[in-house]
Amino acid sequence: MKQRHKRLIYVIGGLAGLAIVAGFVFNALNSNMQFFFSPTEVVAKKAPQNSSFRLGGLVEEGSLKREDDGLTVHFMVTDNAESIPVTYKGILPDLFREGQGIVTQGQFNDAGNFVATEVLAKHDEEYMPPEVADALEKAEQANKAKANGGAI
Repeated sequence: MKQRHKRLIYVIGGLAGLAIVAGFVFNALNSNMQFFFSPTEVVAKKAPQNSSFRLGGLVEEGSLKREDDGLTVHFMVTDNAESIPVTYKGILPDLFREGQGIVTQGQFNDAGNFVATEVLAKHDEEYMPPEVADALEKAEQANKAKANGGAI
């Protein structure tokens, strides 16, 4: 075999190896991605039912209830169109309160309740995650459309 053919085989083998490694990386990234869903999308069954995802919106006023253990809290996440009950056991962020924009990460349990493993609150009065702001705006438009008899 000529030297030229050997080099060609090494280059083709290297490219094939690189393609396999890239495939593994993209597969790992895809399986670990966490998508954001609003309560309206969750009610419409657009969110995964058997895997973890992010749920975002506002903590509904008057919905926060704490259990006696001091760590378990129950609250509703709303986008002003739909609400989802959430249970979280752990220490909440300092900025967590009713009316606050939040993103929770977790999944539905067998009873159909959203159990959060992480709760993130916005860091100041001005900031809201873009996804949460978009979801709230869409829900507001949907509410106005319902109030106007379906006309936008």
